[in-house]
Amino acid sequence: MDEDSRLLKNEKRFTWNTQMIVLAVVIVLWIFLGIRSKYFFTASNIKNIMRQMAIQGVLSVGMVVVIITAGIDLSVGAVVALVNISMSKMVVSGTPIWLSILTCLILASALGFVNGFVIFDLRVPAFIATLGMMSIARGATLLLSKGNNIFGLPRSIANFASSDFLGIPSLFWFLIIVTVIIEMMLRLTKFGRYVYAIGSNTEAARLSGVNIRLVTYGVYTLAGFLWGVGGILETSRLWMGVPTTGTGYELDAIAAAVLGGASLFGAEGNAIGAFFGALVMITIYNGAVLLNINPFWQRIIVGAILVATVAVDQVRKRRS
Repeated sequence: MDEDSRLLKNEKRFTWNTQMIVLAVVIVLWIFLGIRSKYFFTASNIKNIMRQMAIQGVLSVGMVVVIITAGIDLSVGAVVALVNISMSKMVVSGTPIWLSILTCLILASALGFVNGFVIFDLRVPAFIATLGMMSIARGATLLLSKGNNIFGLPRSIANFASSDFLGIPSLFWFLIIVTVIIEMMLRLTKFGRYVYAIGSNTEAARLSGVNIRLVTYGVYTLAGFLWGVGGILETSRLWMGVPTTGTGYELDAIAAAVLGGASLFGAEGNAIGAFFGALVMITIYNGAVLLNINPFWQRIIVGAILVATVAVDQVRKRRS
């Protein structure tokens, strides 16, 4: 058995066990919240969870691809905000909705490509490169909006966010489609195998003939594209441009990816795990609202979960 096959087999075993644990946590949380709040299992609340999870889930799936390569992207929330403001301004100024969406997806993908270029060709650590992009995108957002919300979007945009298809919120279908596509890409394509190989050992992957530059560009461009998708869904949900939106989204995306079995040290994780991780995060947020818990505690809980999960991952690696 070659190194790539062994790595993928071990990764599948670990993430499968992790996903079962995360699923068990979700079940326990849902039972607890169902007992504590009579509103939790109502149809409207379940659909609300799906709509909230759609955006968080898309971002988490994008983040897991980056983390598998042992990288990180801190520009998530800022790019979401930039797309939100850019799309809102374009639509309000009379640009067709489809052209606004296409332009914003190209913009977000281009920002992801720049991240890949800076990380690979300029040898800037991913943390610093994407932190810089976060600042640039957030600054551009404030310049475009002048710090003000943008109103006047067509009602059809908001209607999409509130619509259902086959009884499931339309936004949630986007998450399902993205999860399936990324999971298939990671497991069934050569590019997916290369992503895991780079996360396992970049030098060994290079010596095996993997084009590290191309894969790095591809990973961060794909991530940027998904940040763009998240920004478009956010615009539909908010029905306006909000320059401060997206704050903290990078932390939520990282936490969800790690909860779902991704390792910040690379080579572990998958899209389904990120899906489950996002479900845990949104369940916590939704439950906190229903139980009237101070919203400031939500950030404390998320931070504690992230630290605890990474600590468990560290312990597991030392024992293996």
